[in-house]
Amino acid sequence: MWNTFIYDPILNVLVIILSYITMGDLGFAVIVLTILVKTILYPLSKKAIKSQLDMASIQSDIALIKAQKLSKEEEAKVTFALYKEKKVNPFSGCLVILIQLPIIFGLYYVFLRGLNLDPTHLYSFVHAPDTINTLFLGVLDLTKTHSIPIAILTGLTQFIQVFVSPTQKMQAKSSVGQKGLSADIQKSMQTQMKYVFPIIIGFVTYKIQAAVGLYWIVNNIITIFQERAIAKSLKSKEILEIKAEVLK
Repeated sequence: MWNTFIYDPILNVLVIILSYITMGDLGFAVIVLTILVKTILYPLSKKAIKSQLDMASIQSDIALIKAQKLSKEEEAKVTFALYKEKKVNPFSGCLVILIQLPIIFGLYYVFLRGLNLDPTHLYSFVHAPDTINTLFLGVLDLTKTHSIPIAILTGLTQFIQVFVSPTQKMQAKSSVGQKGLSADIQKSMQTQMKYVFPIIIGFVTYKIQAAVGLYWIVNNIITIFQERAIAKSLKSKEILEIKAEVLK
């Protein structure tokens, strides 16, 4: 099942890109694959970012609910009623990450097996290129592990992505002035996402094939621009809706 639904499709898409788009250049094939995945997931990404922004916008309401010191059952009931009223799904932000995890694991196994072009794993209409250039920019071998430059760039782009994220900024802004255990936990999580998570990601990509790290780097860069564009688009739409409501 793993080969049928994860490994084989990713391998075949990568081979198609290698054969017909990048002419055997593995580094640019990984970049094209990342762009393809991000394009396909764009509708989900937009929905997830909107949900995260909506969640950040109601943090003050959630703080008021917690301040009432209700029982856990009552607090959960009132909180979910708030989610329903504001049309917020607190779990939609995880969906894009969960969908991408099989792709990342699939890429890991593709390169763990040494980009095995065994015909038994290739579809009948997919033809492997005669030669594959595994050196990215003529320097980095993407099939090797322990790439310090890739690890540093992965951690750095992850830090930048979190640091400039509109959702993170809005969550940080909404938590200002809030007190209590939940506020402390939220601030701690924000700090860990900003400073600790990039270090963990950098360490992980140091341990695995550089190609997977390159995928993560390109994914982070695209996400930076996607989040800003989506946030700007949603803000513009909100302003237009407010103007339309005023003019009625």
